[in-house]
Amino acid sequence: MRIWGLALAAMLAATTAQAETPSQTVHVHAGKLIDPESGQVLTDRLISVTDGRVTSLTPWSAPPAGACVIDWSAYTVLPGLLDMHTHVSDGYGQTNDPAEPLKHSATATILKGAETARVMLHSGFTTVRDVGVYRGLSDVALRDAIEAGQVEGPRMTVAGAYITVPGGGGAVTGAAPDVGIPADFRLGEVRSAAEARDRSRYLLQQGADFIKIIGTGAVLAIGSEPGQLELTEEEMKAACDEARTHGSYCIVHAHGAAGIKAAIRAGARSIEHASLIDDEGIALARTRGVWLDMDVFNGDWIDETGRREGWPAEYLRKNLETTEVQRIGFRKAVKTGVKLSYGTDAGVYPFGLGGRQFAYMVRYGMTPMQAIQSATTVSAALLNRSADVGALSPGHFGDMIAVKGDPLADIRLLEKVDGVIKGGRVVKGPGRDGCGSARAN
Repeated sequence: MRIWGLALAAMLAATTAQAETPSQTVHVHAGKLIDPESGQVLTDRLISVTDGRVTSLTPWSAPPAGACVIDWSAYTVLPGLLDMHTHVSDGYGQTNDPAEPLKHSATATILKGAETARVMLHSGFTTVRDVGVYRGLSDVALRDAIEAGQVEGPRMTVAGAYITVPGGGGAVTGAAPDVGIPADFRLGEVRSAAEARDRSRYLLQQGADFIKIIGTGAVLAIGSEPGQLELTEEEMKAACDEARTHGSYCIVHAHGAAGIKAAIRAGARSIEHASLIDDEGIALARTRGVWLDMDVFNGDWIDETGRREGWPAEYLRKNLETTEVQRIGFRKAVKTGVKLSYGTDAGVYPFGLGGRQFAYMVRYGMTPMQAIQSATTVSAALLNRSADVGALSPGHFGDMIAVKGDPLADIRLLEKVDGVIKGGRVVKGPGRDGCGSARAN
């Protein structure tokens, strides 16, 4: 007991010392600044960050001698990017084995998640919405470890698990019939509206930030068809209503046109994938103010990699049936003025490649500025965190990235960022050794 007491005392002393450390102001010299709030490009700017948040954004003038200055004057600076559809906490990503999640222990999975969180942050995504894990609540643990500074990674909001029917698009499929699925893989399984409400309440009580519902079948799941409803509108509404009761919201994985419209009527804040959306669904999303979170990049990745690595033929068929029609729907949604967030399905493709979607969004109807706003201000609004992330005006977190050149002229520059700052601390790139700690939490 004495050893534990001494250890606790030391931890408290360290915490107190850290809390009493005088705050440091970090100054960033931005050669150019893309401001997604105004849609303008500003030149030669001074961004000052104190205690992790922006305190001023002004034309450049040299800070006082001895001040901490990060020189990004040769770079274009943007707010840190947001990805609204990731699977960071599952860690291992997509393979040719449908039962892959069962092959790794809980400990190995969370450690792998810590590795992928770091990769996401270093690729420029300083905030992510992790939209479901097979091993329930592992995402809550990862989010909390990042917030505590124990793991390097992006700011995370998490779902805790999937609300799904047994054997549906949010379940692990492909195992032998006599292989038992552990209980923590089934935390969100429901068979009725009452169970959907109860499971949603449980996940929110255990620390989930929002509720993720698998409304229709999935592309990357055996025996699940994207166009088919798997949960009824009543069941989805029960989960969404429970989320609102807790001051939260629900999002719905929905590929099929009927499922998309049912999910919107049920109260979804965003529709994930929306691959087979029709004109009526696009109009309904616009009228109700619902975001569409459409992963228009990774269909090409699935087809190319899946064929090379021998992914199940069912996966490849369903991917072909949804990829191009999703992009047609995306183009229509852009023209209609639907709110389109930036969600890539990170984990289906290797983590760290999320910037590749920008070029696809531009190819299918967005301007480069609209694509950047999708990954900043638009996604921040979806998260209900417009005051915290997605911009660099005073009050926001000091999260920013740097690239050489002009991404408005060549959007593909965002596929490989040169510098990342989170909360005023340099994570990657120029200025890392200039001042303060390189570790960001």
